[in-house]
Amino acid sequence: MLMQRRAFLVLGATAAVAACAERKWDDERVLNGARYVSNEPPSITLFTVIGIPRGEGGHSALMINGSQRVIYDPAGSWEHPRIPERNDVLYGITDNFKRFYIDYHARETYWVAEDTVFVRPEIAEAAIRAVEAQGASPKSFCAVNTGKALSRVPGFEGAPTGFSPLKLRNWFLTLPGVQSKRHQDGDPDNNHDVLLRQKDGSIEGYQNGRLIRTAAQ
Repeated sequence: MLMQRRAFLVLGATAAVAACAERKWDDERVLNGARYVSNEPPSITLFTVIGIPRGEGGHSALMINGSQRVIYDPAGSWEHPRIPERNDVLYGITDNFKRFYIDYHARETYWVAEDTVFVRPEIAEAAIRAVEAQGASPKSFCAVNTGKALSRVPGFEGAPTGFSPLKLRNWFLTLPGVQSKRHQDGDPDNNHDVLLRQKDGSIEGYQNGRLIRTAAQ
């Protein structure tokens, strides 16, 4: 049975490349209300946004599944009114919001690598604490701060902390037991009826499996 798909409309940026993130600190009550606990095993996932056709790295982010599932999106531009944030850590990442996040970055000029390592529960919790302690990131520091946060997690101490998302991904792929997925625009299996309102007022995304683009009004 196919999972029910939902359409979302959200304010977004016009590119998948990292933008300067605002410092945000949502209330504890809001965070607790959005909290999502997945029944999947504890894990750390590295998302890497990669350019087409040149293969340049555009963005790095982490998804951590522990006592709750969060996304650490340093200097990222994805947002949704139902997703609270504290300094680049996004809470309440249900399966649908995970797909939403991926679809936001996967487009004609970028694909998304999803690389996952399954870890012990205490390692997942250490990763959540590490990204929460990292703080908001300035523009272009997505790979730098993703690497810094990872380097404070047991077993991930060797993470590079430079500006290259590709270098960070290449290191991550050397970890034991990595499982990888590729998400690319135009693949019906990876499009989940997500519509994004861009800053110029135009709307872009998928609805009923079809790519939708409308000009700004």
